[in-house]
Parts: sequence; structure tokens; C-alpha cells
Amino acid sequence: MLYTLSVAEPGSHYINVTCRIDEVTGDTLELQLPAWRPGRYELQHFAKNIRSFAVFDQDDQPLTYRKVTKDRWQVQTKGATSVQVRYDYFGLVAGDHKLDAGSSYADSSHFWYINPVNLCLYAEGRLHEACTLALDIPDGWQIACGLPQQNTKTLIASDYYALVDSPLIASGTLQAVRYTVQDVAVTVWVQGWNYLMPPAFDPAQITADFTRFTEAQIKLFGDFPEADYHFLTLVLPVPYYHGVEHRNSTVLVLGPELEGLAADGETIEGAGLYTDLLGVASHELFHAWNICRIRPAELTPYDFTRENYFTTCFVAEGITTYYGDLMLRRSSVFDDAAYLKELLVILKRHFEQAGRASLSLTESSWDLWLDGYVRGVPDRKVSVYHKGAIASLILDLHLRRKFDHERSLDDVMRLLWQRFGATENGQPVRGYTYADYRAIVAEVADEPLDWYFDTCITGNVPIDELLNDYLSFIGLRMGYDDAGLVVLEWIGRAQERMEWERWFA
Repeated sequence: MLYTLSVAEPGSHYINVTCRIDEVTGDTLELQLPAWRPGRYELQHFAKNIRSFAVFDQDDQPLTYRKVTKDRWQVQTKGATSVQVRYDYFGLVAGDHKLDAGSSYADSSHFWYINPVNLCLYAEGRLHEACTLALDIPDGWQIACGLPQQNTKTLIASDYYALVDSPLIASGTLQAVRYTVQDVAVTVWVQGWNYLMPPAFDPAQITADFTRFTEAQIKLFGDFPEADYHFLTLVLPVPYYHGVEHRNSTVLVLGPELEGLAADGETIEGAGLYTDLLGVASHELFHAWNICRIRPAELTPYDFTRENYFTTCFVAEGITTYYGDLMLRRSSVFDDAAYLKELLVILKRHFEQAGRASLSLTESSWDLWLDGYVRGVPDRKVSVYHKGAIASLILDLHLRRKFDHERSLDDVMRLLWQRFGATENGQPVRGYTYADYRAIVAEVADEPLDWYFDTCITGNVPIDELLNDYLSFIGLRMGYDDAGLVVLEWIGRAQERMEWERWFA
């Protein structure tokens, strides 16, 4: 399939899309646009942004089609051997016109930012065919993307899954910071809204810090899934914080001195633009293993037409949230104070907002497809990110305390990687189930740990006291001030301080 993108009406935000499908056979051709995107488990109905849909044969004669679902079209081919589909896609999030790490934007006088999953439809039965993406961009622009380039304006993908897992930024003002870790070529691409590298981003500091946490993550798993990796960073003029993982890349959308709402609708404290960059970058890099390769069975392969319900997002996102900050401290990018500040944010966001919620982690994972990214009604659901991270912390400290740091959550993740990280044509060969995860935890722990899963994962009882039991092992205690807000304090002596240091070794 060949996709061509252009912008015919500057300032309109409409992206003109042409999709050419050759070697057509049969009387009908089914065309499908994704209803959601990996990394955000909710229906987003991208078809609502399409206008002026039309289909033509190889002689540019119109073909009859009808819409059979909200985002699926059936074409009467009338003997055509090649089909061209033409439509316009509105390239900003409908309603609030807000860019995030999963949307698309195109302005030939500024830059293009494209998530192909938003706007590239596919022909049923042809998901595994090679794809070409041609961009009608100005001469001299660079393209930042995980896909290989055929030329300065054309990208090639091994199949549709690779295409829609490869966002891009194209611009004449892209800036790049490059480094290499264990033969893995990594590029931090930065597109500033005012064309400049933000003052908070020092290329030498980015190189040093990103190298350190990348090395720490590769050391945990033993190897890296890809030959190269790309951090695609958009810096907006307004406060923002969002990231989305992809096969060998991630999109990071940030704004200055964040104070306000995160992309999932939660309030978070300002941390400084560079600290925000480090936090979201470490989190998204960990996803290169955990979800992009180590994937739940229910998401293997992705079905873009409907909800893909699963109960293990506490593994995909909770463990990743836990390790994102932990890797920054383990690699000494964060010091103790910086790490404790991030840990306190996670604790506050769970215990102050959802500490008495009625749904468990598994139930909240399932209901991501219902209301997982908005606050929802009071005391209903927990965050798979925040409670998931706290549950991961408890499990890690349990294993470390029981085995004197000789075993930890690292061992669980390595076994998941060894047993479920294999891919074929870029896709996981076999996804893990909830039962698989429990079995690996039991193997590492030398016990079933039923109490842990019943309390922290499938249960909905408060976990304050349980958490403090494990925090005391490393010399910490969580409490509440007079206003009922979460606080962290040191209670440790020399022994607990030693355990704290061994936690990060």
C-alpha cells in the first residue's frame, strides 16, 4: 500500500491523504480505519475527523462504495486492478484543538507531526503487506521517525503494523542529540514551537543523562529489542506532559514548568521542563520491552476495530511507571531527593484521590475502555499507573527483603522478557496472560504470593499499612498531615539506610 500525505489548504489543519492499493482482486474491497491506537486503551474513533471520502480505479474513474460501520467502507471494485482512496483528515484533536502524543498536525510553514494510526486506513486481509509513506513536504526538511527512509520525503514500513507504530515529525528546524549504547543508535529529536532548542535542554546534559538511564535499562533486561531508537520530542508553549510508546520510538509532548493537568486528566505538580523530559523519556523507553514486546495475550495481535479488553495493565503501565523513576535513581540521574519527590507524587495521586476506590487493579484495567482516562465518579476506579506502581514497589521490596536483595522485581521482568519477548515480523509471537504473570512471580518468590494478588491486584482494600510495612524496610514511612495530604518521612537508622542504597544498586 502506498500512502501520500499533503496539505492543500495551509492553515486549515486538514491533511490530504491518498492510499493506493494495487493487485486488487475480487468484487469488493473492505477498507478499515483504526478506532483506537496502541498505548491508549480507549476508542477514539478517528473516522470522525475525515471529510471528502472518495474512491477511484486505476483510470481515475470513481468507484461505488458504502459505509458499513462507523470506520469501515466496502468498495465495489468493478474489475479494477488498482484502487485509490482519497480523503481529508483534520489534523488536530477535535473540540479543543490540542496536540498530544497521539494526535496529528500538519502545517507546511511550521512542521508536520503525524501518527499514521490516526489517518492511514488499511485493506482487509492485507495487514502484512509492505507500506510506503510519501510526504509532500518542503525541500530541506528532516524527518524524525523510527522507519527507514527511502529518500528525503519517503518512508518504508515492513507492514501495516510497523507503519502505524511509527509516528514522525518533519520540519526544517528539527534538532537532534545522538548517542550510542551497546551498538544501539539513539536520537533525541526536539521540535520547539518557536523553532529553538528550549533553554532547559542542554545537549551535553541530555547525552550524559539519557546514556546513563538507557544503559541501566539495557543492563536490567540484558539486551535491547531494536537496532535504533528515537525520542520524538515536541515542546509546546503551554504546560503539557504526555508520552506514547512505539516499537522503536516514542513521542514526548511537553510544555514549560508544568502545573495543571496531565494527559490522563489528573493534576500533577510542576517539576521543571528538563525533569519532565527525563521522567517521561525513561518511562517510555522501558515500554520498548514492556508492552511493545512483552505484551498481554489479549493484545496479540492488535485488533484496531474494537476494544481489546485485558486485566494486566498494572503490569504494562504500573510496573513501567515504577521503573521509569527507579531507573533514573539507579543510574544516578536522579539523586535521593529527586527520586523521593517523584515517589511522593505517585503516592499522593493514589492515596489522596483513589485510596478507597471500589474497583481493583484488574477491574480498572478492564474498564480503561470505559472511562480509564478521565477522573470519573468519586471512589470508583484506581489508576493502573499509580496504584500499579505502588503494587510493584511492594512486590519488589517483598522479594528484596525475603532474599536479601538477591532476588527482586528485576528477575520477574527478565523472565517475562525471556519467555514472551520473542517476535516474528516485528510482532510478539506469544502474549502473556494474568496466570502467566502470577506463575512467574511465584517462581521468583518460591511461593504463590496469593496474599499479594488478593490484596494488591484483585482486591480493593486500603493498602496504607501494607505499604508502610515494606517502606520501613528502606527507612521510609508514609503518613498524612493535618489537612489529610500524604507526606513521606525518614525513619531509618544505619541498617535501613544500607537497604535503601542496596535497593538502587
